[in-house]
Amino acid sequence: MQESGLRAENDLDGGRQILKGKRSALFLSVCMLPLVMVATRQADAASHRSMATQGAGSRHAAQGNSSARAADGIIEDIRVSGNTRIETSTILSYMVVRPGDPFSQDDLDRSLKTLYATGLFSDVTLRREGNDLLVRVKENPVVNRIVFEGNHAAKDEDLNKVLTLKPRAVFSAETTADDRQHILQVYAQKARFSAVVTPQIVRLAHNRVDVVFKINEGPQTMIRKVAFVGNRAFSESQLAGVVSSKETAWYHFLGSSDEYNPDRVKYDAELLRRFYLRNGYVDFQVKDIKGELSSDRKSFYVTFTIDEGVRYRLGRVDIRSSLRHVPAESMRKHVELFAHQWYDGKAVQDNATDMEELLQSEGHPFAQVHPEIARNPEKRIINLLFDISEGPRRYIERIDINGNTITQDHVVRAQLPFAEGDPYSASYKKYAKQSVQNLGFFKSSDIKDTPGSAPDRVNVAVDVVEKPTGEFSLGGGYSTDVGVIGNVGLKQHNLLGSGVDAGISGTVSMWQKQADISITDPAFMGRNLVVGADIFFIENSYQTYQSYSEGRYGITLRMGYSYNRYLSQSWNYSLIRRWVNDAWSEASWYILDQQSPSLLSQLSTTVMYDRRDNRMMPHRGYFVSVGGDFAGIGGDEDYVRGKVNGAYYIPLDDLTNSHDWTFSLRGGAGWMADWGNGRHDVIDNFYLGGNNLRGFLDGGAGPRSVGTVPGGHSSEDLLGGRFMYNASAQLNFPLPYVSSMGLGGRVFADMGSVAGVRVKTLYTDPATAGSRYTPISGDTVMPRVSAGAGVSWKSPFGLLNIDLGVPIRRSHNDRTQLLRFGFGQQF
Repeated sequence: MQESGLRAENDLDGGRQILKGKRSALFLSVCMLPLVMVATRQADAASHRSMATQGAGSRHAAQGNSSARAADGIIEDIRVSGNTRIETSTILSYMVVRPGDPFSQDDLDRSLKTLYATGLFSDVTLRREGNDLLVRVKENPVVNRIVFEGNHAAKDEDLNKVLTLKPRAVFSAETTADDRQHILQVYAQKARFSAVVTPQIVRLAHNRVDVVFKINEGPQTMIRKVAFVGNRAFSESQLAGVVSSKETAWYHFLGSSDEYNPDRVKYDAELLRRFYLRNGYVDFQVKDIKGELSSDRKSFYVTFTIDEGVRYRLGRVDIRSSLRHVPAESMRKHVELFAHQWYDGKAVQDNATDMEELLQSEGHPFAQVHPEIARNPEKRIINLLFDISEGPRRYIERIDINGNTITQDHVVRAQLPFAEGDPYSASYKKYAKQSVQNLGFFKSSDIKDTPGSAPDRVNVAVDVVEKPTGEFSLGGGYSTDVGVIGNVGLKQHNLLGSGVDAGISGTVSMWQKQADISITDPAFMGRNLVVGADIFFIENSYQTYQSYSEGRYGITLRMGYSYNRYLSQSWNYSLIRRWVNDAWSEASWYILDQQSPSLLSQLSTTVMYDRRDNRMMPHRGYFVSVGGDFAGIGGDEDYVRGKVNGAYYIPLDDLTNSHDWTFSLRGGAGWMADWGNGRHDVIDNFYLGGNNLRGFLDGGAGPRSVGTVPGGHSSEDLLGGRFMYNASAQLNFPLPYVSSMGLGGRVFADMGSVAGVRVKTLYTDPATAGSRYTPISGDTVMPRVSAGAGVSWKSPFGLLNIDLGVPIRRSHNDRTQLLRFGFGQQF
């Protein structure tokens, strides 16, 4: 892309520099004076030698024919002088003439040009002496070292990467001038278009030189304005949120989005194209992009000239199938698009990919689904046809892993969705690359296929670039749960290249202490099996809202495997020593009964089906998980517990013309029962409040003891329950004007309840409890309801979440919490 008025041409040609901009031209012409003088001397010397050589044969040239030149004599010998590093035989090999050739002026001129063209010599003279040809050369100096002065924004190693000139190489003024341009390009990528680079030569003994690049980096050139021309459907502020180039603002001080970068501007054009295609503008075009440098050379004005075209809706949506045993009607239920909705190019391709993967998983490994569109500009509709066919049959002959200097081959192979001998299709490449990259061991990964030994065979190469996988972390933050947090950790995510993740970490906060040693093998024995173990210690001081502290230490053994890309199952066994202590004197008898230590021996499993498009920030899709815990394989607890959770994410692209709006529905339920003579410790119960019911304190909704004796056991302790359910509806949306800062908003409505008192001994009957009589309130399945709004900020310092929840319906004495926030980051 050419940007008008923004780029200066700085070429050194024969000692002259042609610059746009009067001030830069004057400054650079003075700074380049040493190179200009060198190049000028070379030009003068070449002219003088050419005249001398022509003079040697001028008498014979006047005759104007080959017989006259032959009569002038034959070269009997060629003698070379002046060379110290370059062998005489090497110099002779560059020349056109040889002993026995006539003294031809044309051949002598060609020899002279050839010797100069090597770049090895600063001066060459050809002279005839009798029938001998004397060649005198002056070798170009050798570069001793290359030095950068004044560079701060670019490191020496980054600048060295772009240089053609290298230490111990032959110096060339032309190469030095080219390298100067390369350095200016590096600074242009860093938004420093006013940078000035001046090469200087320091001559040393033994025909050596130091090359010094003196750099005046100048200020960064920021983007003052991003403008759009031709937009009608979307406002300038909406499109500004689509492109990655941002107007300069104080809050961009830790980023580079407001620095002008030509490559980023090109990428912005692609982002605009994708955005319009997702919103039905199939004919959209970026007509022109201009980056105009201001007169003070301190800022850029970026203008995108676009042609939106017309917006299309979907017309007919049909399926055609030529795949054996797959009638078109059987696939119609898998079409997620419908007539009259706005055309979305991404949704169309995603739907085709989903159907293709479904067919491949059902025994059609070579199935292909191609979406075909037919425009009708007059009616502004697009007819869509999903063409299902069988692609070429290809099988994997060999898999090669390249570039893994640390990671062992089997670690990479275990992540691939195929093995040697399996069918191969193009869609496998995407998931293979994603799986390898998800290991977190590599800077980059790429999957390439090449023809095998037969037409139906293919070789697959997995190319990776290793990166450091050790991690030392310090962290801090604050949450309403545990107060101010500090943590430290040491991890190795790829221990000895085996893919094993091992680490030790510790967390200290106002109300919590935790230490953990963990190890996980994601491909145990090279199989689809995740195996790991944790040794941990946790101590929680709940005394900001409870009347006791709780601690535990133990070990957990973990195992997991996946049935396919979406369905997985995990198992774990825990052996934990727990205790309740530091109970207040006014704590209820339900808490005082549990101050002795207990041992938990528990086996758990969870099955999850996950079809979310992104597990961190889902926009569409759903997941369902079902789990259970069984306690009683030894230990002091005997119970069984079941849990189910799910969520469904609905994109609101059609309603909002934006991919930043998402509506989600979430829910869950749990139930537990005692089957033996266990202790019935309240710390094993279900609790509701905090993250799963905003507007209420952690555990604040549900059964609790009621204080009865003033000055005695008057504490209201949160006791949890046997049964819990909760549900939530939430709308996520971008915040106007500040979405580019990573700020997003949400509104929500939560509901749920906990019921079923589960304690060691029930003291609710005054006749039998006597002085220990302690009634319980809040034991009801009546739903508690809250609503509110929240903000999330992906700040440079970490993720900040703030939620304001207002209880709408609550039970008597439920503990509420209007404002809840958390902040933290590792660094």
